[in-house]
Amino acid sequence: MTQLLSVHPTHPQARLLQMAASALHKGELVAYPSDTTYALACHVGDKAAMEKLIQIRQLPKNHQFTLACRDLSELSTYARVENADYRLLKRNTPGPFTFILQASKEVPKRLVHPKKRTIGLHIPDHPIAQGLLDALAEPMLTSTLRMPGDDECLQEGEEILARLKNQIAVVLDGGQGGIEPSTVVDLTQGGVDVVRQGVGELV
Repeated sequence: MTQLLSVHPTHPQARLLQMAASALHKGELVAYPSDTTYALACHVGDKAAMEKLIQIRQLPKNHQFTLACRDLSELSTYARVENADYRLLKRNTPGPFTFILQASKEVPKRLVHPKKRTIGLHIPDHPIAQGLLDALAEPMLTSTLRMPGDDECLQEGEEILARLKNQIAVVLDGGQGGIEPSTVVDLTQGGVDVVRQGVGELV
């Protein structure tokens, strides 16, 4: 049965975050608010959980997966970062950006784009998202919580519970969520290519 946990939006309760992190470690899915929209997360190392996430979102075969990380140090473990890219990342993280970078060997092969060998990385600027990552003590696989056929992302905990009841373990309800996704920036072609303009404005 799905648990709906009401979490304080700026000072999230450690006990509730730990419950969600434990669910992720057990191979369950968790919905949580990020600095853009609500998102769906699973453990990076759990193939069955990943496949369940793919099924719920009905993601295409060559979907570019994204890892949510705590900071730049963690991000650089999972991607190859050039010096010029590092300066850009430092200016714009944490924040509402997904950066496409060449994946390192630390990323499971099934998460890497099959043709480009890339991975998306996001360092969220949101207390609940950061608190969940701290409780998990590692990155998590994450995906915007927009259901197949919907024009907008799910924005409220009760709505997420109603739509995904018994498909996910935990909904961290941090209040009203956003509707605009992150800005996606590809750094793999030797420049700065804004693939999708979302909430974030690069500086």
